Amino acid sequence: MQPTVLIIEDEPDVVDLLRHRLAKANFRILVAGDGATGLEIARSNRPDVIVLDLMLPGLNGHEVCRVLKQSPETKNLPILMLTAKGSTGDRVKGLELGADDYVSKPFSPKELVLRVQALHRRTETVAQVSLSQVGPFSIDKNSLEIRMDGQRLDLTTTEFKLLSLLLDRRGRTLDRDTLLQVVWGYQNTIDTRTVDTHVRRLREKLGDNSHRIETVRGEGYRFTTTPEP
Repeated sequence: MQPTVLIIEDEPDVVDLLRHRLAKANFRILVAGDGATGLEIARSNRPDVIVLDLMLPGLNGHEVCRVLKQSPETKNLPILMLTAKGSTGDRVKGLELGADDYVSKPFSPKELVLRVQALHRRTETVAQVSLSQVGPFSIDKNSLEIRMDGQRLDLTTTEFKLLSLLLDRRGRTLDRDTLLQVVWGYQNTIDTRTVDTHVRRLREKLGDNSHRIETVRGEGYRFTTTPEP
């Protein structure tokens, strides 16, 4: 089946460029020119990837992202956010709200297509049931679900991939480049702050077990099964 990308963007020139390049990459394209319409299309069509502009009439990109990630029906839809060049604050806020990736305007069409393809690969259905238990965590890679002490963690797809990788390779230090390549699908390092933002959000969701994701200074992150002293 042809994968679908929803473009939520109000600039016609940008829409035309994205439509052309993504169609050439064999994606089916849906378009919304404002945030409210984008939410409606996302809910009714469940696209494989959403390309979401930050500056939109009516509901802005941050508000659209917040609504999508708070809804059980749409929270796992991967979102690539388009932000203004150099707008670090907007990028960080988008990631904190649950956006899976971002591209700054003006952007390279080739890079954007590669990022959309990486997001799509990450969210394709796992063909084989895979269950495992690590300390208080149980991982079901078929349903993309992790439970902690029997309670289901409310994770985005990216957070699931990140925590699952740390659990699988527990006790080993994973540098940020490796995490970007395995979790985000990047072949070249773009911005390691993406990793730090997602780790911070994960720790918040782990509560009393947040200490298990250790920062290894100058290297990266490591998951430990050792209880907090």
